[in-house]
Amino acid sequence: MTLELIWFLLWGVLWSVYFVLDGFDLGLGTLFPFFAKNEREKRVLYNTVAPFWDGNEVWLIAAGGITFAAFPKAYAIMFSALYAPLLIILFALIMRAASFEFRNKVDSDGWRKMWDVFQFLGNFVPALLFGVAFANIFQGIPFDTDGVYHGSIIKLLNIYGIIGGLFFVINFAMHGAMWLSMKSEGEIHNRAILYAKRLWPFTVALAIAFIAATVMHTDLFKNYQKSGVLLFIPAIGVTALFMVRVFLAGGRHHLAWISNAISIFFIIMGGIVGMFPKLLPSNLDPAASVTIFNGASSTLTLQIMLGVVAVIIPLVLLYQLWAVKLFLHVVDDEVLDSDESY
Repeated sequence: MTLELIWFLLWGVLWSVYFVLDGFDLGLGTLFPFFAKNEREKRVLYNTVAPFWDGNEVWLIAAGGITFAAFPKAYAIMFSALYAPLLIILFALIMRAASFEFRNKVDSDGWRKMWDVFQFLGNFVPALLFGVAFANIFQGIPFDTDGVYHGSIIKLLNIYGIIGGLFFVINFAMHGAMWLSMKSEGEIHNRAILYAKRLWPFTVALAIAFIAATVMHTDLFKNYQKSGVLLFIPAIGVTALFMVRVFLAGGRHHLAWISNAISIFFIIMGGIVGMFPKLLPSNLDPAASVTIFNGASSTLTLQIMLGVVAVIIPLVLLYQLWAVKLFLHVVDDEVLDSDESY
């Protein structure tokens, strides 16, 4: 296995892990204005994700950092072509962070409602635009051999991009509802399960639409035609998505969330593996596409970074496992009454 291939797989894993972990944050924030009926319920939603959202964003930073360090050519073109949506995502994530910190600084209903709007936008907008961005990466972005982008943000909102964006939003919303069911009790717990069950058929319908559109608008399945054994990757993703409904029906809500996490991971990895060896396909000139071979850093750089990552990633995983163990309790009145609550 070459260094370039190792880094390609690691790149895919980091993006997939980010969507699994921040997916429930983004999804629960998207549900916020539709779910929370009063101030107490709003505080429950805030406190179910408060200990985790900033740690989950570490994976976004890691994925972006690895793109820059391991595949600088892909980074340069990607952040140039997707500059507008990525800048909007950045501002939205800043709004999300600010809403946690500033919502309760002033004892005013109007003040809190303003930050609640920012909480919703700070989650819904990234979920939508990440889906749009990755769908466009999968189908190819119009850039030439000089790396010059020949498109606009309007062109990114094509039918395939919109389907990808909607799939991310609805899937993450279901992911968030199931997370809430594990972190709440009573009426909120029961309503979260109901939301997850109601969102599941829409998630499946959009998954089917996304897969069908992928066949029509991309070349991702060429790798699977060449090597049928790779089909286990998307197959696991689809199977896990259907198992979500089985676990929900059986009242095994933790397994339902884990199953959807597996589904998100393997669906994203399925798309990334389908691009191999391309990191950034060009639909304007296939010869301009950035691959793991023409876009990678030097061998020495990849070797040094591999040693660094081999130390840092396990430490991050251990920290997040510790955080989950520490804070994976029900958000009840005792939690809401504590000085550290939001």
